[in-house]
Amino acid sequence: MIASTTTALAAALRRASWRLDRPLRVVVGGNASVPWTLLHVLEESVDEFELFMLNAPHGIPSRAGITYVTPFVGPGMRGAPDLSYLPARLSHVPTLFRWRFVPDVVLVTVSPPRGNGAVSLGAEVNILPAAIDVCRATGGLVVAESRPDVPFTFGDSETHLTGLDVVVAVAAPAPTSHAPHPTTADVQRIGANVASRVSGGATLQLGIGMIPDAVVPRLTHHHGLGIWSEMVSDGVLDLDDAGALDPQREVVASFAAGSPRLMGWLHENPRVRMLRTETVNDPGRIAANPAMTSINTALSVDLFDQANASHIGSRLHSGFGGQCDFVVGSMDSVGGQSLMALRSWHPRAGVSSIVGLLEGPVTSFQHTAVVTEQGIAEISGWDAQAQAQHLIDDAAHPSVRDELWEEAEGLGLAGAPRTVPKALSRHA
Repeated sequence: MIASTTTALAAALRRASWRLDRPLRVVVGGNASVPWTLLHVLEESVDEFELFMLNAPHGIPSRAGITYVTPFVGPGMRGAPDLSYLPARLSHVPTLFRWRFVPDVVLVTVSPPRGNGAVSLGAEVNILPAAIDVCRATGGLVVAESRPDVPFTFGDSETHLTGLDVVVAVAAPAPTSHAPHPTTADVQRIGANVASRVSGGATLQLGIGMIPDAVVPRLTHHHGLGIWSEMVSDGVLDLDDAGALDPQREVVASFAAGSPRLMGWLHENPRVRMLRTETVNDPGRIAANPAMTSINTALSVDLFDQANASHIGSRLHSGFGGQCDFVVGSMDSVGGQSLMALRSWHPRAGVSSIVGLLEGPVTSFQHTAVVTEQGIAEISGWDAQAQAQHLIDDAAHPSVRDELWEEAEGLGLAGAPRTVPKALSRHA
């Protein structure tokens, strides 16, 4: 059934719910591509449902009868008392739809249909093709919100009206401001330190936030850069405008978030491929890229080079995401490197981000280097004592170095380090 009214959608959702003796399981596009109209109709039409979203923003439905389920917590779900958190690296999330969370309904945004009925998931591919495949195979309901602001992108984003059960055409939402992230002198120094590690011809994984915003302007003088990234944001525009991207290499991503200009750049751009998570986050495919350079961040890193990007103390903040996928893939790439970039000191919490030993879950470990505004701590190829020494002397805030040396001694990491001969260190 192809429909164009929210009334028809509400009736279809109610019928899907009535067939079940449990709450309806619903997968919804997240990040910056939420189908808001569909989500509000769902909230008004179905009493009980489980809502599965990645990085859900503020404004999602919240009432009795709605249970949140996610492997990556966004601000809209953070702190919810009945949240069901599914720890999983992003590359493994699609498998959850086959056995842990088989969706009854999938809600997505799509571009306006072309004359032949083709539509595109636009800026949010990610885990959605996997959810749609399972939903179709099990007789579920696939619903799309067609909006003029959704770009037509190529790759796994492409689908057809015949594969959708309900399509509701809605107007584009009011444009939002996409001002650059506020920056500080510390963040600018981190950006400079990270950029110093990147050479022409490298393949980049860049996210969104203050640190990528500080790195990208320092890479525009390069040539032949490639992009293989879980996500892209406005930084890719700066690289393209400067001629830093290799015109012969496709820009590969799984989702995008940014300004209307970024959406316009994505629209019908033959150089861009928006691919499903199983492809983009596959460590083997990541490793196949030349000089794959993964730039990630964390809340804290300990003296064993274990990074925590998911928890603040015992409180869940986000999740694993794709960090461990890209850390593994980049370090298996020829000439590749995994850079963990973060400030040495948390200004709000007033604590060091370099700690003796993590108390919470580990997101990733054993990177190529840890980068702060203090400098670059070399990790790969050095023994445990040398790694700890580099983290304390080159990455930690000066005010905590003596304390960290005391912790290192208690952890057996304060012995004389055995250095790697310069010829054997890839980044010496």
